[in-house]
Amino acid sequence: MSEKRRDNRGRILHNGEFQMSDGRYRFKYIDSFGKERVVYSWRLDHNDRAPEGKKRTASLREMEKQIQADQFDHIVSNGGNLTVLELAEKYISTRTGVRPTTQAGYGTVINLLKKDPFGNKRIDTVRISDAKCWLIKLQEKDGKSYSSIHSVRGVLRPAFQLAVDDDLIRKNPFSFQLVEVIVNDSVTREAITREEERKFLKFVKEDPHFSRYYEGIYILFKTGMRISEFCGLTLKDVNFNDHSINIDHQLQKRAKTGYYIEATKTSSGTRVIPMTPDVEECFRNIVKNRKPPRIEPSVDGYCGFLYFDKDGSIMYSLHWEHYFKHILNKYNGIYRVQLPKITPHVCRHTYCSNMAKSGMNPKTLQYLMGHSDIGVTLNTYTHVNYEDAREEVKRISEAV
Repeated sequence: MSEKRRDNRGRILHNGEFQMSDGRYRFKYIDSFGKERVVYSWRLDHNDRAPEGKKRTASLREMEKQIQADQFDHIVSNGGNLTVLELAEKYISTRTGVRPTTQAGYGTVINLLKKDPFGNKRIDTVRISDAKCWLIKLQEKDGKSYSSIHSVRGVLRPAFQLAVDDDLIRKNPFSFQLVEVIVNDSVTREAITREEERKFLKFVKEDPHFSRYYEGIYILFKTGMRISEFCGLTLKDVNFNDHSINIDHQLQKRAKTGYYIEATKTSSGTRVIPMTPDVEECFRNIVKNRKPPRIEPSVDGYCGFLYFDKDGSIMYSLHWEHYFKHILNKYNGIYRVQLPKITPHVCRHTYCSNMAKSGMNPKTLQYLMGHSDIGVTLNTYTHVNYEDAREEVKRISEAV
């Protein structure tokens, strides 16, 4: 009978175990793909102490138990040796046909993981606590906003779920609720009051420079269109005979690709909305004063856009963001009573809130806003305060 192998403390070594000359323990095994793998540890048993100056890691037999459990459950050991960065890249490669804006967001996440040590962690070593601590670090130390971290988690959670589905890991470490971990520091988007809207529009209309944008700003306040939808409108989309506006696309622009046409944000975003007489008058003025370049620009087969800048380029969302900013700065530089932040998207919020407060049917309002979920219409875009509640109670009391 052959003598059993022992370590330098006289303990019997199991099959595959070996103690090296420097004192380390080694375990050899065959993985799920038939390849020989090796793991090392300075400790054989979990009760052993690590040698002085050596980092305390899992003992060899703790590693063996994990490997055996993985093999029993058909889990690929060591997470297939994928890093967090590699897993994210693998997940993104499965996402075909996404919008350019989404693709740009993926690129931002990948760039972050390339720079951050967390991206080099092996996926099977990431615990829930590790994921939480990393997101906290992104906010508290790296100064990332809640929305940015939300985007990062929006890639990593499904990426790790892909790893679970592929039997690379057992649990998804990013399956927790984000609001339970970091502070939501997002600025709440607020509608402005009717009086603030009147002051802003009056100022624009009477200003010798910004009055050229009055009709466009008025339309944004009175239709609730997304700014990209408004910028994408062409002469064909404005039907003066039917008094309607066709919304079935939006105009976008990226630094590298330039202008491009994109479908509406959701399928519900494709809609036809009615023009009120005042909105129709604004559109007529826009068409009348429209000054396209000699050769009208075309974007993905669309032409006849409504607004152009001084260089003859089609005006897109960033143009209007700048105009709103300059108008607001000029107004607040003149008047003591300041106006709050007003952007094209605030116009959309304001329209929705005004319609809701006027008693519009919620489903009708959902259609006009182009929302796929009425919860967005009711919870995000309508802002009710004490004065609104008081007026509503008074109205109902008088009707009884």
